[in-house]
Amino acid sequence: MNIELWPIDKPIRYARNARKISEAAVAKVAASIKEFGWRQPIVVDTEGVIVAGHTRLLAARRLGMTTVPVHVAANLTPAKAKAYRLMDNRSHEEAEWDMELLPLELEDLKSSEFGLGLTGFDDGEIGRLLGADHAGLTDENAVPAVPENPLSKLGDVWILGTSPCV
Repeated sequence: MNIELWPIDKPIRYARNARKISEAAVAKVAASIKEFGWRQPIVVDTEGVIVAGHTRLLAARRLGMTTVPVHVAANLTPAKAKAYRLMDNRSHEEAEWDMELLPLELEDLKSSEFGLGLTGFDDGEIGRLLGADHAGLTDENAVPAVPENPLSKLGDVWILGTSPCV
């Protein structure tokens, strides 16, 4: 596999990329590239259009990079490039975490004083996975569901310690 360094403006974003890329995803990939370096090139077709790696390109731009590693998949027909693009984005959805092993991996990293944020999990997820005791604590932005039969109704007046007066 040949990998070339291209100017950051040379790879062409695929206009019909069916995957929406969030700012959170770009930030996580940017942090990963900054910490670990490039470990997976951007894949393009013979016209320079991205087959796989849109998020990596956006992350590189965020980091102010001027060049990016690229693999030209010259042996892919247009149909195969399209199919690979979809498969690359879809395949991770078929896997799931082993919930016995994942906390062990995070605990090992925590013990080594490595920044757990670089794993891609947010603080709340890490806390739940490591079994942090959050009893009685709620997310300050969480909104409880409206009950089917609410105790209070519009117009009720409550007097502390008694039932509503209508």
